[in-house]
Amino acid sequence: MTSKPLPQHFTVLVRAIPVSDGVAVSDAVDKFFREYHSSTYLSHTVVHQTGKLRRLLNDAENICTKLTNLKYVHRSSQDAPRKFLGLFGRNDVLGKYQKRLEDVEENVRLEQSDATRRQEIPAAFVSFRSRYGAANAIYIRQSDNPTEWQTEHAPDPHDVYWPFFSTSFMERWIAKFVVFVASVLLILVFLLVVAFVQGLTYLEQVEKWLPFLRKILEIAVVSQLVTGYLPSVILHVLSSYVPSIMKLFSTMQGFISVSGIERSACNKMLRFTIWTVFFANVLTGSVLVQVEIFLNPKEIPSKLAVLVPAQASFFIAYVVTSWTSITSELTQTAALFCHLWGKCAKCCRRDTSEAPSMPYHSEIPRILLFGLLGFTYFIVAPLILPFVLVYFCLGYFIFRNQLFNVYAPKYDTGGKFWPIVHNTTIFSLVVLHIIAIGVFGLKKLPLASSLLLPLPVLTLLFNEFCRNRFVPIFEAYSTESLIKKDREEQSKPEMLEFFSNLVTAYRDPALKPIRRASNSDERTAPLLASSPI
Repeated sequence: MTSKPLPQHFTVLVRAIPVSDGVAVSDAVDKFFREYHSSTYLSHTVVHQTGKLRRLLNDAENICTKLTNLKYVHRSSQDAPRKFLGLFGRNDVLGKYQKRLEDVEENVRLEQSDATRRQEIPAAFVSFRSRYGAANAIYIRQSDNPTEWQTEHAPDPHDVYWPFFSTSFMERWIAKFVVFVASVLLILVFLLVVAFVQGLTYLEQVEKWLPFLRKILEIAVVSQLVTGYLPSVILHVLSSYVPSIMKLFSTMQGFISVSGIERSACNKMLRFTIWTVFFANVLTGSVLVQVEIFLNPKEIPSKLAVLVPAQASFFIAYVVTSWTSITSELTQTAALFCHLWGKCAKCCRRDTSEAPSMPYHSEIPRILLFGLLGFTYFIVAPLILPFVLVYFCLGYFIFRNQLFNVYAPKYDTGGKFWPIVHNTTIFSLVVLHIIAIGVFGLKKLPLASSLLLPLPVLTLLFNEFCRNRFVPIFEAYSTESLIKKDREEQSKPEMLEFFSNLVTAYRDPALKPIRRASNSDERTAPLLASSPI
């Protein structure tokens, strides 16, 4: 209610547009919405196939980067000899890259005109004169055939992920199934890694695998490092590659926004983390053994009460190892090594001045995992609590600095990551209650176990209340708020300018005219940029 008018509040994305032979997608969209939404329809922007165009723009950007680096090196070595035996010089190389850049720019302009004329995709961004009109188009089925004229919320123009608009309804459905199978296979493969890591925690197992290290392992310090610290380090290092894989899986599913991709990757990463890092380490053994534990629900509390405390030392070492990873976030160690490697390898990508965005899909599951460890271990192994507290204190100050001074937000989801946090917290509380019931049962305290039985039930009832009370707010705006907001703004003079800009707000950046930067001599300035129109 307090926000300014935003393009995504007045726009919907329409996919699976049926088109007859000889009829353009733009004409079909205009005819349909003028007929059925005549009082609120404003304009539309058809999505075009721009895959080839984006490849050309990437080539142009790479050439610009090489040309910029050569000019920088040329300026820094003006006093040094620039020719070898008077035959070869750097000016010839500069001229060659300049000519290649001009050729690519010409190909970009030709491809832009060609894409605008004929390479339409059956998808369009349709804008309306009111928020209520856009909401009607989203929540009312537009066609008798539910696979046609599918509408959904339009993301912020800067949040749109353009490459995957060409996927059809059936292709997206198949992609979801393929990604699900791939995610399950990844978890199964990672269970082998967890089994290896758990084997390192037992000195006898290490000596059996590596008998030639038996004498070295007899040294107390070495054996403590190998069995105590090394397993958590290996698990951390291998787990660091999983977020990028999960983001790739989410990208393959055909999401049309960066926030949608990261939210989907966050859910995948959360399930992966809870199962492979927590349960797979707690329920040591084969996959079949782990499944058998959950096939007998009556035995779950007692078995968790025995298995969870047995892995307390491993998870304490895991939390301590995480201190290093969260402090490296402050120093940006990974980005520093990538920058140095790019310089040593003479990487063609330029040093961009654009601020990075917060990797929510990797950081949120990691934080929620430590919340789960704190909940589940504070009864059976309270020694872990100070280590978890130190992690959260470090995380508070470090991420506060990063969010204020390092990361720049690329999108605003309206708090749609919060239900993920809420549901995981409820899950952690239920696991805590189950373990507590099992602990009191093992200690032959039936009264205490019986008194704890209502706790998971009450927690799930509270979760159900929150789901019915608050989740709808994250999914859709109410008619009351939409109409009230529209009436407040309909007489404001700035709305005319807003609607004028809304007509071109969802134009593909690849179709915008390119221009040369005026300050192309500077190393950090792009030589190729999109026009701001």
